[in-house]
Amino acid sequence: MEQFSEEYIKEVRDIIKNNDTEKAKELLKGLHPADIAELYQALDLDEAEFIYMLLDSEKAADVLIELDEDDRKKLLKHLPNEVIAKQFIDHLDTDDAVDLIREMDEEAQEEILSHIDDVEQAGDIVDLLKYDEDTAGGLMGTEMVVVNENWSMPECLKEMRIQAEEMDEIYYVYVVDDDERLKGVFPLKKMITNPSVSKIKHVMKKDPVSVKTDTPIEEVAQVFEKYDLVAVPVIDSIGRLVGRITVDDVMDEVREQAEREYQLASGISQDVETTDTIYTQTSARLPWLLIGMFGGLTNSIILGNFETGFITNPAMALFIPLIGGTGGNVGIQSSAIVVQGLANGSLALHNAGKQILKELAVALINASMISLLVFGYNWFRMGIDAVTIAVSLSLFSVVIFASIFGTIVPITLEKFKIDPAIATGPFITITNDIIGMLIYMSICATLAA
Repeated sequence: MEQFSEEYIKEVRDIIKNNDTEKAKELLKGLHPADIAELYQALDLDEAEFIYMLLDSEKAADVLIELDEDDRKKLLKHLPNEVIAKQFIDHLDTDDAVDLIREMDEEAQEEILSHIDDVEQAGDIVDLLKYDEDTAGGLMGTEMVVVNENWSMPECLKEMRIQAEEMDEIYYVYVVDDDERLKGVFPLKKMITNPSVSKIKHVMKKDPVSVKTDTPIEEVAQVFEKYDLVAVPVIDSIGRLVGRITVDDVMDEVREQAEREYQLASGISQDVETTDTIYTQTSARLPWLLIGMFGGLTNSIILGNFETGFITNPAMALFIPLIGGTGGNVGIQSSAIVVQGLANGSLALHNAGKQILKELAVALINASMISLLVFGYNWFRMGIDAVTIAVSLSLFSVVIFASIFGTIVPITLEKFKIDPAIATGPFITITNDIIGMLIYMSICATLAA
């Protein structure tokens, strides 16, 4: 991928300023669509439009898909819907066309669809828009090579040549029966080794791996990873072949999901980019900061109720950061392991009990080690007193609680169809901090009584 220097960007801007279209075309000629999309991010909207209008329709469509969603929306706002339909949609695969159209309001969608000359393509897009975008149906495209199981090799080859003319890439050749139900995959090697076979069904690979239209994207990604696929066929509820998903589409979705989960775990409530407005970034980050503030105020109330204990034994205050920090770290570790397991399929909800028991065993070992080490340090430094005992007992209790809590919360969220990534962020930290203080103060008060 190109890395554009400041000098290069300045050169591009000078070309645009001088309205030198020939030099601009020469500059764009050798760039990949993804690199042109990256170049756009360094330019103003007017500059980006100047360069964009110099691209041929096919390359312009490819660049449009590579653009960041916000940049794409800004650019499309300046283009008539008829231009979007005829210059872009016509040159996109159906899955990419659907992704683009989904970003527009209903009125714009209808107008763009009305301007598409290819009625079959428009129909395919309308059908795909009906599927949930987070399912295989919403991710699939309809461009694929399909042959009938009863065709002879010559018939098959003839039809494959016709269908291939309309496609950029061919990953698999799918075999269907007379009712369009998926029956197998036709290995291209068989064309060479069995050129005179009577029917395709005798050489096809039967029962290929497939997904249904309502399969969640997360499960689709797991299928690709498990079987090392580059494409997977999509079938409807009665087994008819309706589309295919390619690995590049899945990788884009996995990357976007990972970014969303990372931001959720960091306490950002919605998807934001560095290029977003101050208002957007503030509204995404402020909610959890406010929750954290209330958590801190709750802690201050808890500590205020034990004010006399601090007066009697000031050493109690020294270990507040240790208790809160340890509980937060342990909780995040536990929840992160569970969230990862739920995401990659290695942890199923019906095995939640085993995971909780395993986490309890790990917590007992960690809690014992940490509390004994702190007990030894305090014994050497202060001798055995109420604070020494209270800190060790509190650490043991907090580690146990945080481990179990960090395990149960994401499992519970997953059960109620809520993104468990929320559990790896401030929610776990704030809750464990409050509970940790309650445990510590309660043990200190009990031992001092």
